[in-house]
Amino acid sequence: GEKRTYHKYYQWVCFVLFIQAIMFYLPRYLWKMWEGGRVRSLVLNLDAPILGKQDRDEGIQMLLEYFKSNLRYHNWYFFYFVFCEVLNFVNVIIQMYLIDAFLGGAFSTYGVDVIRYTEMDQENRVDPMVAVFPRMTKCTFHRYGASGDVQKHDALCILPLNIVNEKIYIFLWFWFVFLAIITGAVLVYRLLILFFETLRKTVLRSRSRLCDPYHLNVVLNVSKIGDWFILHLLAKNMDGQNFREFIERYSEYVLKTQNLNVDEKQPIMVQDGNESHGGDIEK
Repeated sequence: GEKRTYHKYYQWVCFVLFIQAIMFYLPRYLWKMWEGGRVRSLVLNLDAPILGKQDRDEGIQMLLEYFKSNLRYHNWYFFYFVFCEVLNFVNVIIQMYLIDAFLGGAFSTYGVDVIRYTEMDQENRVDPMVAVFPRMTKCTFHRYGASGDVQKHDALCILPLNIVNEKIYIFLWFWFVFLAIITGAVLVYRLLILFFETLRKTVLRSRSRLCDPYHLNVVLNVSKIGDWFILHLLAKNMDGQNFREFIERYSEYVLKTQNLNVDEKQPIMVQDGNESHGGDIEK
């Protein structure tokens, strides 16, 4: 009178795990393709705390020239990164549903059932891992008999690999739940970063503590979110002293450029006898 359960996944476990690994690697592959080693090229040797003065000046100057010509052109770089993070979250959720369908609807509550099993009385509890991944099952073999007809042969099959499979999938259940929570929290953080400029400034200040807040604010005031993201990555990968010097030089360049622009727009009052009139600035 017991309900029969047919396990069809047994021979496909290794292939499904392989496909899952490829799906997890896909967002990383896309990001590496879009990133193209940009940060590594910008950092050069400036991640080293001990560097010759000439090499250090040349590296900072090259980085400064890059920002002079590419300022406000990094937004797509940031949005590509956010897209890959969204893809990570979607990938985890989809894989949880796919594994649940693969195991006949037993994966969605698999971890919770295992936890409940450890708290039950030994006399009344049924191991959910054995229910999903049985170690001994009834097998039906179809053979040709002596007369050529197909004959059914019933036997008990030992499935020792399920001892490993049950451990793999209980780990995957907790790991997927952890990844879903962490990735969801990261997406909320990215949304806050996207809409709140003050938070972006606070995050970069906390990352680059050696930098003067005044110079950092000057740079951030002329930067878009993509520029902020590049600066944040540089602060993570460059030596603190080198990053501070780069910010100071960049801030001086920004201030000099802004002052020139302001002066060019303002006329100079020239006194000529008793009359005064506006004169043009000679460029």
